[in-house]
Amino acid sequence: MHKSHSLYIGMMSGTSLDGIDAVLAELGPDGETQLCGAVSAPFAPPLREALLALQTPGDNEIHREHLAANALAMAYAEVVRQLLAKCKRNPSDITAIGAHGQTIRHQAGSNKALAYTHQTLNPALLAELTSIDVIADFRSRDLAAGGHGAPLVPAFHAQQFASNKNTAVLNLGGIANLTLLPQKGDVTGFDCGPGNMLMDAWIAKHQGKDFDQNGAWAAQGTVNNSLLEQMLADPFFTKAPPKSTGRDDFHLEWLEKQLGGNALKAEDVQATLLHLTVTTALQSIHLYAPQTEVLIVCGGGVNNTALLNCLRELAQVMFKYGLEIRSSEANGVDPQLVEALAFAWLAWAHKTKRPANLPAVTGASGPRILGACYPA
Repeated sequence: MHKSHSLYIGMMSGTSLDGIDAVLAELGPDGETQLCGAVSAPFAPPLREALLALQTPGDNEIHREHLAANALAMAYAEVVRQLLAKCKRNPSDITAIGAHGQTIRHQAGSNKALAYTHQTLNPALLAELTSIDVIADFRSRDLAAGGHGAPLVPAFHAQQFASNKNTAVLNLGGIANLTLLPQKGDVTGFDCGPGNMLMDAWIAKHQGKDFDQNGAWAAQGTVNNSLLEQMLADPFFTKAPPKSTGRDDFHLEWLEKQLGGNALKAEDVQATLLHLTVTTALQSIHLYAPQTEVLIVCGGGVNNTALLNCLRELAQVMFKYGLEIRSSEANGVDPQLVEALAFAWLAWAHKTKRPANLPAVTGASGPRILGACYPA
């Protein structure tokens, strides 16, 4: 390892609730990030069910949430153990773990008395189990400064993907978020709408599956334009950035309300949800960065073949000068690991006392050092 370089672990479990991604990364003195190894692990069904249940109000929430936080810390610790073994490293080699935790509630807004965000995790337990410093709770400081606390990845995207072309990065997790990287001007970014979340919820209801493999079920359906227009009328989509969203806004009950009792074929609804994800992302790029030449796509949604095909087809219609669409793999970064790498970078930023929020993205009143440290 080069002098002035250090090793960090980044851990991400996202809105899709599909599992844990962990990376070992080498960070340079200016934040240059190099992937050294990675491990991914699905959630054990009881933990996934517990985390999913906490997304909506219920009985005895405080007790259930703390048990889930402990279980998540233990699951994170096991993945760290596997990652260190795979990379032949010891805990003493690692400067810190950047751990996002699992978002349970996210309520941003200009009224600081009402704004809060909560990612469940027991970071003290994780530090105890791994013997490594843990940096967690990255979003709260930005909210305290009047920001949305999300998205947090644009600063890392700027470090990793900026080029000599006008570029945008689309992260297709449970929620879809955009980072706009113009050649001239500020880096901006925002949540643009649902990613995989509604599609996952709909196929879980009708087929008992966690996700639509390759978008095959959506590909069997036909887009219902009336439903699509009705969903696009949701106030979130016309709201100007900075903005963020999550399960608080988009969930199965929201979808059922949009359907209004209409007996549409389930696969047609799935196809329409896929188009909602694609349309809201491309409309956002067209509205806020029409000069974009390259769109880099990352996140679990990259594995949805039907979604990527739809993205390319609609982009040809909306961007008359062409929009090159490619996976982050073309930039040397596994699309499934971009967010985990971002949290390794955010842990580095905390340790080096560098602000990591972008006020132009989150709406915060200024740059802030993010996260809280739990020493080993």
